Amino acid sequence: MTQAVKKQKLNKVEQAKAKKHPLLLKQELEHFAQIGWEAMDEFERDFGLKWLGFFHRPVTPGKFMMRMRIPNGILTSTQMRVLADIVQRYCQGAGFQDQGNADITTRQNLQLRGIRIEDIADIINILAQAGLTCVQSGMDNVRNITGSPVAGIDANELIDTRGLCRILQDTITNNGEGNLELSDLPRKFNIAVAGGRDNSVHAEINDLGLLPAYKNGTLGFNIIVGGYFAPNQYVSAIPLDAWIPPEDVVALTLAMMMVYRENGPRENRQKCRMMHLINQWGIEKFRAEVEQRFGKPLATAAEKDEIDWEKRDHIGVYPQKQTGLNYVGLHVPVGRLYANEMFELARMAEVYGNGEIRLTVEQNLIIPHIPDTRLSAFLAEPLLKERFTIEPGILNRGLVSCTGNEFCGFAIIETKNRALAIVKELEQELILTQPVRIHWTGCPNSCGQPQVADIGFIGTKTRKDDRTVEAVDIWMGGKVGKDAHLGKEVMKRVACEDLKSVVRDLLVEHFGAKIKEEALVG
Repeated sequence: MTQAVKKQKLNKVEQAKAKKHPLLLKQELEHFAQIGWEAMDEFERDFGLKWLGFFHRPVTPGKFMMRMRIPNGILTSTQMRVLADIVQRYCQGAGFQDQGNADITTRQNLQLRGIRIEDIADIINILAQAGLTCVQSGMDNVRNITGSPVAGIDANELIDTRGLCRILQDTITNNGEGNLELSDLPRKFNIAVAGGRDNSVHAEINDLGLLPAYKNGTLGFNIIVGGYFAPNQYVSAIPLDAWIPPEDVVALTLAMMMVYRENGPRENRQKCRMMHLINQWGIEKFRAEVEQRFGKPLATAAEKDEIDWEKRDHIGVYPQKQTGLNYVGLHVPVGRLYANEMFELARMAEVYGNGEIRLTVEQNLIIPHIPDTRLSAFLAEPLLKERFTIEPGILNRGLVSCTGNEFCGFAIIETKNRALAIVKELEQELILTQPVRIHWTGCPNSCGQPQVADIGFIGTKTRKDDRTVEAVDIWMGGKVGKDAHLGKEVMKRVACEDLKSVVRDLLVEHFGAKIKEEALVG
């Protein structure tokens, strides 16, 4: 523990970390399996295991969610098949009606649910054999590192983000084994590496965002810092006034993490993100401290970055920069996957592509490297007709949702099923002519990122007719891609049972929707 940390009054999480680094719990997994989840130390079960990637969920007692690390959101078909096997073998049980599931997250990642403490050690070994890891995916760690979902295949890309995301993860996690030095941050830390012109990673809501920019004819990155979402705290990143070439990305990231680790606040868990340190010091001092740790002067930022396109969602068929090859973006309704679908996706990626599968921050997926000669057969696959269409309805296309209270103890309301039901009804009642991005999050933690949506919902409760009912606060006006900015709250505590009509009015008033004649008659 550093001197700066010792001088602070530590919160309870920091006190527990000081007694035993949570990564060391890996050595006790067999013991935990023997004594069972109910006999475990409460901190170790509910917090410590998150350093290993396992999150106990009180809404499904005794069951853990596993959050993966998938840098740049890229999997092989073999890895997808391994994850499908884990879902099938280990993710069934109490709280799940008939089968386990996996969810694509807003960080190009996967979360698997329904895992028992007795199976964690075996699952970690299975992941390692497949070149996968879930270590350091929760609590005071760097979360999944996002990069361009079409890196290396987009004819218009500027920087291929795949290698940078991979080496960042390997460095930060000690090649998936766990890194004691870099897993004791004051709070979580998000990194996004943008490589294209449309900011497909939402860099502005990350603690560290890298935006492609030319300086003196050389392509590198402008740096933005301090973006984060927390309960009632929604902050966009600000410029560091620094530019770096790609070869300096890892060194600068480590320098910034060390400055944050050694100086960041550790008293109030609600005020421990890196932006709080920046606000305390001022951006000039923060930059100077990072520069000192970096070991050489930082160039001032390029005059402008190269984010000059509107945001793409990559759903549909697109030619790659490799002649004769295509990538196909599949719409995955609110990111939910089941084991049989995961096996099918792995098969399709092998039969039609080169076995690669990519995830996006919109909770969808891409299968690349499909030759022109195989495209028609791929598009005729039953899975694309039954579940993962390339032509979803306008509202469904832009729909994003967190897990909700079906599986998450933090969530105040149910989200995924409700989101799908409302959108289905609205698409039947309305004529829509322009895209509308609708994001749901079940609580103020904002995992569903409603502040960047055209229309966003944050779960809450309200009183109606002398009863407490599920409700949402409504946000509007979020912008992604070029000129990205957060939206604003426009309504509070709208009962979910009244929400469809409210959203219908918003779509008509602000997005040019028209009510179908049959709906008017009805």
